[in-house]
Amino acid sequence: MAWPVRLAFRAGDRALRASFDDGASFDIPFELLRVESPSAEVQGHAAHEKRLVAGKRGVMAVSAEPVGRYAVRIGFDDGHGSGLYSWDYLRTLGENADAMMAGYAARLEAAGLSRDRDA
Repeated sequence: MAWPVRLAFRAGDRALRASFDDGASFDIPFELLRVESPSAEVQGHAAHEKRLVAGKRGVMAVSAEPVGRYAVRIGFDDGHGSGLYSWDYLRTLGENADAMMAGYAARLEAAGLSRDRDA
């Protein structure tokens, strides 16, 4: 299991720096955290229910609350705050951020949607 030793929210970079006990460190864009939120609102209750969330390029993380010893609940400036990010899920997002962002951008384009809030 991945175990974080430090989570640093970097507003200027719009990213969460997650550092783990094995020395790995990742910058996870706030946008990716928001659009891949593990909440039922985004993920649904089955794979076919996953929601494509547009307009989150400039989203900011505004709060973080530990949940036991296994996760963090992140709140965003658009009011979303129900996702529980387990340490393993943060590690997965960090390791795959570039590919996940590229896939997300492609899905938005195919749907005629934008990463920008006012598009």
